[in-house]
Amino acid sequence: MGRSTRKRSTLANRAIAASAALILGGGGLVGANYYASAGEGWGWTGQRPAQTTNAGQSMSTIDCPDVGNELPEVPEGVRRPVDRELATLDTQITTAYQRFAENKERIESDPAFGEQQILAPLRNERLVIIQRIVALIDREADRPQGLEAMAPCTLRADDDQNGDGQNGDGQDQGQDQGQDQGQDGGQDQGGDQGQDGGDQGGDQGGDQGGDQGGDQGNGGQAGNGPEASDFVDIQSVEPNVSTPRNRRGASRGTFTTDCGVNANGKFNPDNVIVAPGVSNGAHHMHDYVGNQANDAFASDDDLANGETTCRNQGDKSTYYWPVLRLQNGQDENDANADGGGNDQNVGEIQTPAQVTLNFVGSPVSRVTAMPRFLRIITGDAKAFVNGDANANASWSCTGFEDRQLKDKYPICPEGSQVVRTFKFQSCWDGQNTDSANHRTHVAFADENGGCQNGFRAIPQLVQRIVYDVPPPAFGGDNPSVFAVDSFPEQLHKPITDHGDFINVFDENLMNKVVSCINGGRRCR
Repeated sequence: MGRSTRKRSTLANRAIAASAALILGGGGLVGANYYASAGEGWGWTGQRPAQTTNAGQSMSTIDCPDVGNELPEVPEGVRRPVDRELATLDTQITTAYQRFAENKERIESDPAFGEQQILAPLRNERLVIIQRIVALIDREADRPQGLEAMAPCTLRADDDQNGDGQNGDGQDQGQDQGQDQGQDGGQDQGGDQGQDGGDQGGDQGGDQGGDQGGDQGNGGQAGNGPEASDFVDIQSVEPNVSTPRNRRGASRGTFTTDCGVNANGKFNPDNVIVAPGVSNGAHHMHDYVGNQANDAFASDDDLANGETTCRNQGDKSTYYWPVLRLQNGQDENDANADGGGNDQNVGEIQTPAQVTLNFVGSPVSRVTAMPRFLRIITGDAKAFVNGDANANASWSCTGFEDRQLKDKYPICPEGSQVVRTFKFQSCWDGQNTDSANHRTHVAFADENGGCQNGFRAIPQLVQRIVYDVPPPAFGGDNPSVFAVDSFPEQLHKPITDHGDFINVFDENLMNKVVSCINGGRRCR
C-alpha cells in the first residue's frame, strides 16, 4: 500500500507543539480496572471484577475476556481453524465497539440500551464461536471446560474521569516495570544528559500541565484515543533500567542484521502468526522489514522463497510491528481501508528514522541456534483490557534510554527522538516453533538471566525503532498526537504495543550468529 505525504515533523516544531501539550509527571501504570489472566488451563471461571454501569457514567470501551490466552494446548491438526475462529471473535468485538462508539452518549444516559443493543448480541455471537472452538478441540483432545463462561463482555468506565492521569502509586510501579525490562540501549545512551534533565522536566510538567488535564478528554483524532494522560515528560521519570550482570560462561557477543526502515512501504493489517489465512486479522496496520512475502496467507515455503530487505540475503526473517501514526488531520492512503480508517486507525504513517535489530546472548550461558520458522510474539496487543501480564514493549527518548515507560508515551525534549524498544523472549522449549497461544513455547529469562523449566537460551532479538515526531498537541489550531495502531477497543494505548518475529535465517548464517554471540564478537 502506498503512502500519502510523509511525516511533516521537524525538530523545530517541537517547541511550538510542546506549548500545547499536557505534560505529566511520573511513569506509572495506568490506573485501570484490569482483570487477572485466568491462567493456563481449560477451567476458566468467568470471575472478573464486577462493573456497574450507572446512568451518566462515562464509558470508554468494550472489555471482553481473551479466549486465545486460555488455549495453551490445541491439537496441531485443528490449530489453524481454531485461530480463524479466534480471529472471528476479534472481528465481533471490533464491530460491537463501532456500534458502542456511535451510540456512546445514549449508552451513558441509558445503560439498559447498552446491555440490550451491544452486550447481549455480542455475548450471543461470541458464544456461537466459542462453542465452535470447543467442538474443534473436542475432535482430537479432551473437551475444554468452561470456555463458554468467557462469552459475556462488559462496558468499561473511563479510567480517569478527571483526565489528570495521576495515580498515587503509579511512579513506583512504573519504575519497577522498567527495571524488570532492563533495556540495553539505556546503558549505552542514558548518561549524564538523562540525569541533568530531571529537574527541568519537573518544572515543565508543573508550568505547562496546569489545569489542562480536566479538559483534555479523548483527544486523539481517531475518536478513540490517545488521551493527554497517556503521555509523560521523559525528563520527569527517574532512571529505572537494570540488567543482570554477566557471569562466568556468559555469551557476550552481538549479531546485527540491517533490514532497513520499511522505506518501500510494505504494510498490511494481517498477522500470519496469530490469524493465518484471515485478511485483516490484526485490525491495525503493520510495518514490515525483512521478508516481503509476509501476509495472512504466507506459508513457510512462501517465506523461505520470499525476497528480503535485509542486507545479508541469508536473513529472510520477518520483523513486524504496529505502525506509528501522527494524528494531525492528514489522511493516509488507508483512510477508507481495513486496518486503517475502517478500524479507527487514522493519520499519517511515520517512517522510522532508524531500525536496529540486534541478537544478543545470555548473561549466564552460551546460546543455541534458533530453529527455522520459530515464531515469537512479544507484548500483548490487547493489554489495555487483558492487563499487563504479557505487556513488554517500552517507550523512551534518545539520550534518556535509562528511563523506560511501559504504559505511557514519552514527551521528548527538543533534539530528542521517540524510541520504541522490544526485547524478545530468549528461552526456547527445545521442541516447538510455535504454540497454541503463541507464547508457551518461548519464555523470558529469570531475573538473573537464566532459563527455567528445561528451556534453552537462544539469541535474543532486541529491536529498537526511532522516530522523529513532535510532542503531543491537544486542542488549539493545530492538534497533533502520535500513537500506535491498535484494535479499536484498545484505544491506541501504549501498553498494547507489540512485536512479531519469524526466524528465516539460513542454516549457515544462523550458525554464524551463534558463533559470534558465544565467541564474544560483534558481527554483521
